[in-house]
Amino acid sequence: MKFSLSWLKEHLDTDADMQAVADCLNRIGLEVEGIENPAEKLSAFRIAKVLSAAPHPQADKLQILSVDAGGDPLQVVCGAPNARAGMLGVFGPAGAVVPANGMVLKVAAIRGVESNGMMCSIAELELGDDHDGIIELAADAPVGTVYADWAGLDDPVIDVSITPNRQDCMGVRGIARDLAAAGLGTLRPLNEVYRINLDVPNEGSGPAPVVRTDDAAGCPAFYAQAVSGVRNGDAPEWMRSKLKAIGQKPISVLVDITNFISIDLGRPLHVYDRAKLNGALVARKAVDGEDMVALNGKTYTLDSTMTVIADDSMVHDIGGIMGGEHSGVSETTTDVLIECAYFDPEHIARTGQKLALTSDARQRFERGVDPAFLEVGLAIATKLVLDHCGGTPSAITRSGAAPVAPRNISYDTQYCQQLGGVDVAPDEQRNILERLGFSVSDDWRVTVPTWRRDVDGPADIVEEVVRIVGLDNVVSVPLPRADGVAKPTATPVQSLERKVRRAAAARGLNEAINWSFLPQKAADAFGGGTWSLANPISEDMKVMRPSLLPGLLSAAQRNMDRGASSVRLFEIGRRYFAAADGTSDERLTAGIVLAGDKSVRNWATGKSAKFDAFDAKAEAIALLKAAGVATDGLLVMDDAGAHYHPGQSATLRMGPKNILGAFGTLHPATAKAFDLDGSVVAAEIFLDAIPLKKATGFMRPAFTPPALQAVTRDFAFLVSQDTPANDLVRAIKGCDKDNIVAARLFDRFAGQGVPEGQVSLAVEITLQPTDKSYGDDDLKLISDKVIAAAAKLGAVLRG
Repeated sequence: MKFSLSWLKEHLDTDADMQAVADCLNRIGLEVEGIENPAEKLSAFRIAKVLSAAPHPQADKLQILSVDAGGDPLQVVCGAPNARAGMLGVFGPAGAVVPANGMVLKVAAIRGVESNGMMCSIAELELGDDHDGIIELAADAPVGTVYADWAGLDDPVIDVSITPNRQDCMGVRGIARDLAAAGLGTLRPLNEVYRINLDVPNEGSGPAPVVRTDDAAGCPAFYAQAVSGVRNGDAPEWMRSKLKAIGQKPISVLVDITNFISIDLGRPLHVYDRAKLNGALVARKAVDGEDMVALNGKTYTLDSTMTVIADDSMVHDIGGIMGGEHSGVSETTTDVLIECAYFDPEHIARTGQKLALTSDARQRFERGVDPAFLEVGLAIATKLVLDHCGGTPSAITRSGAAPVAPRNISYDTQYCQQLGGVDVAPDEQRNILERLGFSVSDDWRVTVPTWRRDVDGPADIVEEVVRIVGLDNVVSVPLPRADGVAKPTATPVQSLERKVRRAAAARGLNEAINWSFLPQKAADAFGGGTWSLANPISEDMKVMRPSLLPGLLSAAQRNMDRGASSVRLFEIGRRYFAAADGTSDERLTAGIVLAGDKSVRNWATGKSAKFDAFDAKAEAIALLKAAGVATDGLLVMDDAGAHYHPGQSATLRMGPKNILGAFGTLHPATAKAFDLDGSVVAAEIFLDAIPLKKATGFMRPAFTPPALQAVTRDFAFLVSQDTPANDLVRAIKGCDKDNIVAARLFDRFAGQGVPEGQVSLAVEITLQPTDKSYGDDDLKLISDKVIAAAAKLGAVLRG
């Protein structure tokens, strides 16, 4: 829904600027999608006078103009046929940007003659379609003035997103009513806006048109008035400028009037050329197979569920959606029939969906226009036709009756606090509702206005009060759990799965969902599957997967074949084995595959970094940590499986026997089986092996930082080159748990000074004193424990 600020202020008496209007709209729940001011892109263009015009020496169709734009005369080369001395136009200097094509004007030679900008056409400034000549202004236009300011183009246009329930805001007046209710101004009376006495029906002297509705369900009410002796030409400039500002193309005054009323008041109408009608105009159900050529030039085949407007010869209108091409008005039209009908919203929606046809009229009718606005809407349309086209009006024909029965709702002012969370005084609630058009009795029986089809209960009234008070005033508070509200039902396993999935996604891994079935060849690469289907969908979906990695590797291969330079995939699912009793044993697992480039080429090395086994380890550790595992105490041991590279893989264990995961570089033979080249690393987290925490209700005491500073000490040991470094680190860390809070390997050396078959491993330990600082004797005692623990592994302190 678009409208200009000046258009809004015709209905809203306010001094607010565009930003204040936009802020208020957002505050009351009408989301502003954008604001555009056409004057901004024309700020560099000025009114200029052509002082002289002489032929171009090198081109017959060009002229050399001397232009006064408020300073020293400038030389401009122009090809417009209407350029002449003494005329006033719009000049774009060097540096200005032409709105139509984005070209930046600059001083340039055109056929050997210097030109300092350009004189502009309407099309170049995106003010219309005329590009045959430059703009000609009135003789009193002030030279040197910014053209947009003089022409009144400094009128911002606002675009508001209207939700389906707010049918009343599909017109400028409805939006003005909301803003007035929010205190931004005063809503002007409609009589004042249109300069018409709407209390007196605009009955003419001519015979009333013959119209009726034979479809009370689809078209409950059909009002019409004829006007004879009209002149159909261009709409007045004020109407054309409003429509053009919001992107509507002016067509003719009769068509523009209906478009203007539809946007201004949210009331679609239609105008027929009476000379093209044959007999009475009737709202009825279509006959199966009937067709009609609509105003968009397309032919639509109708059925008996659709409401149409037809005469004795043919269908002229898909009721409430789009008129027909045959009876549309043209420049030769002299007698018209103005239709103002009410169409049932549900019928409109179903018809539009069946025909895949949308229009501005459909958007308003399927939301529900004001059923009580028939008389007023017709009166305004007739007045505008008489004012701008002349003619003589007929009497009004009123067929059927719109659903205008009052709707009353019993309301308790306490609901505002209970449902909306905002404490609003009863008197203020009454004032808000009355400003919105509701009627409130002394006993709080609220009568809903006819234009608010969406309000049907106390909760809707609360919504109206709260949004006008301001949605920003709703305090965010946790809701109490009421009786009957279900408690969380996720099992500990489901919660674990969610945590791991979110952690993997947060680390930049893309989730894959593969079939639980594999080709026999893929299963064999991972030791074969325990279960095979006797009647598979295909041979490629025969074996129940023993691992998640085959599916992930196949997905990685497909991505790499399509040009992906880096693949980061994960999946959470189940592997299938046989239990001791011969039944299926399904084990929850998370699988990760990293392939291709870890990072793009950089300026320092000129090469891209590749994934290695430590990247897979980092992902595995991160997911285990997200699952609640204390990863500091994990054992890193070999035997990850035959599908991993034996020297670049390991398992992560909680104790020697409880394997929580495996990681490493894929074995070259396994990578080849999946047609993968380059570095491919993977990891598996066996979620079924993670001990689930029991709900004991125990809470650890709050962490208190130690008062004393930590101390670090370094030790270097000679060990056999076959000794895992992790075993040494773990032995050292466990030798004095009261004092040693951390231990890490920071150096590995094999070379001069180190005996053959041995390596030097340097370990840093962190000591944390508690009651008092360490003395020399304390540190020596701890050092002796460290050396003794290392000696159990055959490690000797380097001298």
